[in-house]
Amino acid sequence: MSSAAILKALFSSQTRVKLLSTFLLHPEREYFIRELTRVLNEQINSIRRELENLRRIGLVKARHRNRKKYYRVDTEFFLYADLRSLFSKVVQGESPLVNSLRNLSNVQLVLLAGAFCGTESKVDLLVVGDVRKELIEALLLQDNTLKDVKYSIFSQADFLYRLSLKDRFVTDILNDPRHLLVVNTIQEEIEEAKR
Repeated sequence: MSSAAILKALFSSQTRVKLLSTFLLHPEREYFIRELTRVLNEQINSIRRELENLRRIGLVKARHRNRKKYYRVDTEFFLYADLRSLFSKVVQGESPLVNSLRNLSNVQLVLLAGAFCGTESKVDLLVVGDVRKELIEALLLQDNTLKDVKYSIFSQADFLYRLSLKDRFVTDILNDPRHLLVVNTIQEEIEEAKR
């Protein structure tokens, strides 16, 4: 059973899973109902029903502005950090961006950090391999929510060299247990470089 299927089983409603993903992975944003129907491609009644469920338990807050009702996640909710971590790992690990990167033959490592995992990091996406910047930018542009993602691309040789020098940027991002390693075909080389 895939991770996404497990989430759907845990959180019975597909609409609720989409809403949770949207709010938990973008805590700085506010959304109004019609915007959510477009972004999530769901019916307005199911969006309204699930928003009310999330508001009732305290995970989502609502406010009125310019004759529209806006919703955002309540980062003070007692399970916020746990839910965000769970959704970051499952949803981002199976995102179209990650699937596209996994399918590239010349990528040895893909690590999600920062915005993807709710951590403070200099970059949100680290890619090791023979990949052109234009390709990464094209993949990021396919999803409107990823337009502000910061990324770094390293050749395998440069990445391993920096790791062997204990470069702080590389070691910090690689060693943070909250970050999500979704592709790694060079584990042995990484271990060797760390010695």
